[in-house]
Amino acid sequence: MEIIYHGHSSVQITTGGQSLIIDPFLRGNPLAVAKPEDIKVDAVLLTHAHDDHILDAEPIAKANGAKVVAVVELATYLSWKGIDTIGMNLGGTVDLGFAQAKMIQAFHTSGITLHEEKRIMYGGVPAGFLIRAEGKTILHAGDTSLFSDMKMIGERESIDLAFIPIGGHFTMGPDDALQAAEWFGARQVVPVHYDTFPVIRQDSEAFVKKLEEKGIRGRVLAPGESMTL
Repeated sequence: MEIIYHGHSSVQITTGGQSLIIDPFLRGNPLAVAKPEDIKVDAVLLTHAHDDHILDAEPIAKANGAKVVAVVELATYLSWKGIDTIGMNLGGTVDLGFAQAKMIQAFHTSGITLHEEKRIMYGGVPAGFLIRAEGKTILHAGDTSLFSDMKMIGERESIDLAFIPIGGHFTMGPDDALQAAEWFGARQVVPVHYDTFPVIRQDSEAFVKKLEEKGIRGRVLAPGESMTL
């Protein structure tokens, strides 16, 4: 299984010759090395409706004939744009054929910003995902603050790899993310959602060092860098 980190919260997972991408945000990310037209996937998964998570969902989905998986309100909105969507909700699981995606809770906000109209439309609740493929489980926490049910998720699941936000300001910062990593009990943790903008700059290497002091394997991935699981 190959995993590529595209920067911010965007993660691409390829298994058995098929691929999915979570929260594609490339055109608006000054640190991204890929462009939407570079992405070849079979599915696009969205954790919530903010621009820095859905910006490139439409061009990627249309170019690849890919399905977009999102909470039902966001999926309905995107379907009005001619996108093939799968609407779901917290606790549900979607079988993509090459992987299964379970939508889990996240604590954040979610709104579709209609810039020209200067209004924000309700985008459903925010979420994270548990991705299962090749007998492995990957957690993408989405944008979230710390919440105690992370411990329950860790007790119920055997998580091989977790992507956890550390940027602060809009999500958990490093200290809360460290607690989240402990509660999730993942075998390996990769920090996300940091450095894209000045307000969320963090020392990812220092975070990984703190993980390792607690006996948790951590890894920093640069935008465009890949790893094998």
